[in-house]
Amino acid sequence: MHNIRTLISTEKLYARIEELGEAISRDYKDKDEIHFICVLKGGVMFMADLSKTIKDIPLSMDFMAVSSYGNETSSSGIVKIVKDLDESIEGKDVIIVEDIVDSGRTLSYLVQILKDRNPNSIKICTLLDKPERRIIDVDVDYVGFEIPDEFVLGYGLDYMQKYRNLPYIGIMEG
Repeated sequence: MHNIRTLISTEKLYARIEELGEAISRDYKDKDEIHFICVLKGGVMFMADLSKTIKDIPLSMDFMAVSSYGNETSSSGIVKIVKDLDESIEGKDVIIVEDIVDSGRTLSYLVQILKDRNPNSIKICTLLDKPERRIIDVDVDYVGFEIPDEFVLGYGLDYMQKYRNLPYIGIMEG
């Protein structure tokens, strides 16, 4: 077991997710539906909790898996789709739900692919944002927390597929 220091507590996570849900609900109040696309695997816990905070708007969801890390702690820069969407997003108001925005490579690639599928709109909601690491500029519409350039894990984020189950965001030390 590694030594892990808490960066964002469970309580702070849930309070901020509630605020994000309120903002999304307010912004989409005149829409017929919101379609969440979760970027697996890291975003699944965030999307599950965020979806419970959306008020008075029908919500549908789908999943994509993209990879640019492998078993490394930094992005390789090569993005590949591991699992594509199950349904068409044509004409839908889409929110990409991401665990973390780092270099921007993966998200930029994903947004371009999804725009080509003719959704009504695409916005991005990320739990964590590391602007210091940005290589490709991406517009993130909803940000949970801006964090320093540290390798983080927990609450869906992993280190070699481990620690996703931590109920907080931590930094591995040592």
